[in-house]
Amino acid sequence: MAVQIVTDSTSDISPELARELNIRVVPIYVRFDREIYRDGVDISAKDFYSRLITSPVHPATSQPNPEDFIRVYKDCAGSHDGIVSIHISSKISGTFNSASIAKKNLNSSVPIEVIDSGFNSAGLCLVVTAAARLARSGASMAAVVEEAYRSKRQVRMFGMFDTMKYLARGGRLNRTIAEASRLLNVKPLLTFRQGEIVRAGLVRTTAKGIDRIFDYVKQNLPASELIIVHSCVPDQARLLKSRLATLLPEESISIAALGAALGVHGGPGVLVQALRRVEPGNS
Repeated sequence: MAVQIVTDSTSDISPELARELNIRVVPIYVRFDREIYRDGVDISAKDFYSRLITSPVHPATSQPNPEDFIRVYKDCAGSHDGIVSIHISSKISGTFNSASIAKKNLNSSVPIEVIDSGFNSAGLCLVVTAAARLARSGASMAAVVEEAYRSKRQVRMFGMFDTMKYLARGGRLNRTIAEASRLLNVKPLLTFRQGEIVRAGLVRTTAKGIDRIFDYVKQNLPASELIIVHSCVPDQARLLKSRLATLLPEESISIAALGAALGVHGGPGVLVQALRRVEPGNS
């Protein structure tokens, strides 16, 4: 019996990839006033962004509760040697805590390892898929856990928001700062540092933002794989991919859509990448 990989929907892993690598995805909850949806289950990214733009009510998100994880862990326990549950950074979400409580309360005879990836979206996806590929090969739980932590060390993430207004609507940013940014027509550049999202600069145009992303990737080579995640800007994602294909093989670059769980805060126009660096002595 193989090791089961579990993650949450902030990983932005497509249903197709989840099926291919046998990854169980526990959805984040998205709420428009009194209407509650499971990210990627009850509401698609396309429908979410359409509603986000037109709704007078800004949505909110909440992490899965421990019972959500207990149900998944119970379902997996009977047919697997172990469960490795990898989640969004605990510094920006309570999801890791919910999974940890579920592990404690379940008291399963099948070992469960809950891992804080230190990232979200593309960064989390790289950690999860690295572990899932090894699990699919029949590796032991110890080896899969080690691979997850190794990939966590290797991941670097950097990207651009088109606007700060959705961060302000959700209470994640001062509205005065967001309005000043709109008037000055600047776009924030963001990265991860020790599990937290931090600002890495400002640009005035999308083209300049893509230049900065390109430069960031160039400075962090060599890399074994890279994921571009976007919200409603597929042309920009394809342009970035074509530029990055001059730095690393095109087949190692993939594109994914930013789901509702993170789209609540980023809105349309998010363009980010995460890469997995090759450690010295490895290729």
